Amino acid sequence: MNDILKRAGMVECKVLSTPISVMKSVPFSADLYEDPTEYRSLAGALLYLTITCPDLSFTVNQLCQHMHDPTTSHWEQLKRVLRYVKGTIDFGLCIRKSVSQEIHAFSDSDWAGCLEDRESTSGNAVFLGSNLVFWVCKKQRTIVRSSTNKAEYKDLADVYMLRLSGFSYLFTSCD
Repeated sequence: MNDILKRAGMVECKVLSTPISVMKSVPFSADLYEDPTEYRSLAGALLYLTITCPDLSFTVNQLCQHMHDPTTSHWEQLKRVLRYVKGTIDFGLCIRKSVSQEIHAFSDSDWAGCLEDRESTSGNAVFLGSNLVFWVCKKQRTIVRSSTNKAEYKDLADVYMLRLSGFSYLFTSCD
């Protein structure tokens, strides 16, 4: 994280609590960013960082969709992510010995929450005891038109199918 901040010249930047604005949409500028190579390099570094920082996955995915022609707005969004990274350098996922081996799955959906295409976004988290062992956040492939409840039912079905499918090996091989 520190290396990425050094490459961007943002070691002493202000810290933000979220990687993307949650209150308002960012004003869009169609002006192309003057150094697309720098944008691609930093977006790629952030993409690599998502392996250990899953909280960045959604936002970095959004940034990487514009690597071919980044605009000044995309550059501003990338800098916002870097400010968030600065504030989360000490964050991480810890796996500790757990007394319980119970499986707990949680899911949530945001019905038609994407402002660009009105698709629902869903997220799942699976815990083995007190340890997070799987998580995913994605747009649902099926567009649900009628209500939030249907989007949530779809999300719950995905979690259940995950358990029944090849993911179950994780739970049977633990001592």
